[in-house]
Amino acid sequence: MSRTASPDAPSTVLVSTGPLAPDEVVAVARHGARVELSDEATEGIAASRAVIEALAEDPVPHYGISTGFGALATKHIPTEMRAQLQRSLVRSHAAGSGPEVEREVVRATMLLRLSTLATGRTGVRLETAQAYAALLNAGITPVVHEYGSLGCSGDLAPLAHCALAVMGEGLVRDADGAVVEAAEALAAAGIEPVRLAEKEGLALINGTDGMLGMLVLALADLGTLLSSADIAAAMSVEGQLGTDDVFAADLQALRPHPGQALSAENLRKVMADSPIRDSHRDPEACTRVQDAYSLRCSPQVHGAARDTLEHCTTVAGRELAAAVDNPVVTLDGRVESNGNFHGAPVAYVLDFLAIVAADVASISERRTDRFLDVARNHGLNPFLADDPGVDSGHMIAQYTQAAIVSELKRLANPASVDSIPSSAMQEDHVSMGWSAARKLLRSIDGLTRVIAVEVLTAARALDLRAPLKPAPASAAVVRLLRTGVVPGAEQDIEGTGYEPVPGPGPDRFLAPEIETVVDLVADGAVRRAAESVTGPLH
Repeated sequence: MSRTASPDAPSTVLVSTGPLAPDEVVAVARHGARVELSDEATEGIAASRAVIEALAEDPVPHYGISTGFGALATKHIPTEMRAQLQRSLVRSHAAGSGPEVEREVVRATMLLRLSTLATGRTGVRLETAQAYAALLNAGITPVVHEYGSLGCSGDLAPLAHCALAVMGEGLVRDADGAVVEAAEALAAAGIEPVRLAEKEGLALINGTDGMLGMLVLALADLGTLLSSADIAAAMSVEGQLGTDDVFAADLQALRPHPGQALSAENLRKVMADSPIRDSHRDPEACTRVQDAYSLRCSPQVHGAARDTLEHCTTVAGRELAAAVDNPVVTLDGRVESNGNFHGAPVAYVLDFLAIVAADVASISERRTDRFLDVARNHGLNPFLADDPGVDSGHMIAQYTQAAIVSELKRLANPASVDSIPSSAMQEDHVSMGWSAARKLLRSIDGLTRVIAVEVLTAARALDLRAPLKPAPASAAVVRLLRTGVVPGAEQDIEGTGYEPVPGPGPDRFLAPEIETVVDLVADGAVRRAAESVTGPLH
């Protein structure tokens, strides 16, 4: 799925002692923005490093500096072996397996670890933090695997693969996407591999950065998808000769959930000035007392999703402001063990969002199905087929939706309620937040595809209502599909990268058309098309 950077997206992100903004994370992870460490960050890193170096020769054991890790924390490490301890930690913990994780997820993970290093609470050296910035700016992406994090003690294996690359070991993808040895890629970019010192290996792998990065990316995508779901719902209500009267602001205010009000306002804006709607306003001519739930209750479902998204955004903001490490250098210079690496706060909301994705997709599929049933589509051909019987129309497009929705229901089963003890029972309760994040990304992909099929089907139905014309905003979305040009864009069809999707007619190869609309939804083009008429949507 294509996702174009917002024109307001930063081209350079300054990493300082304060939290990164979500749009900064997306800019670096997804769109390749450069990163720079602030002067404040470099000063803080140097100050906390001085604390660690003062303890490096101390005969008294300090966790992460002169002891083993996890269940081996009681093992005292001699002074001459403490640097080797950190390198061994990273090498042994880079034990991921399975499919390769997406580039944007790895970049988000590295950026968020760098952000924690920049707080001055981890005790790493400045050159170690600078190496993370250098890899990001050079477009070097460590190869990270699907499995290896239990979401506790940090996203250990994923972060260890990143740290291994900073050491000049393991595999990475270079700026061109080729898999090469890390040493080769660093040498080509003029980056000196880091030789880890006391505490540094632990500081590089002990964080919730992977699951948090995926949460931030998911929130960005869901913000666009919920607006697109409102647009799709409005087009479906209009195409099925439904009413927008139920979306009136005073009716919504009787149940004062903020998201519901915003969703209903979007629906009203998209359906405004619809000749199709006007054609059946006469109560004597229209005998339908009320529409089906999937049409009438769209603001209630989409609105609840918005309110959930708002809560999850609050949690993400708190986590972006966190300095997650163990042990941590406190503001008054103590080095203390803690449990802030536990991923429960992030894991819960990741699971919550998978429920949202499943339910928004479920109601979208139900709206689509109503178009295809001649008993419920109010005068349209069965399955919107050109010649029913000879043609099957969108029959199987709905099957595709149904298969995805079924999968999304399975993915909505929470990961965070599971826990498998590890490290000889030292780490006896874990969050599984990384797993929650991985399944959420699959859920978002599925939701995007379900909304795309609804948009594709609703657009066909609106065309079939001719000579009646749809609302101007709906018409703008239909025109986007038919031309491949986003309203207001100066480029021709080739410049936009979108293939036109033809209107109603005999059956044709449908899969490429679905993929085109998937890209239009994911990229925000459907939203921008509607907004070219309505102005900004919520």
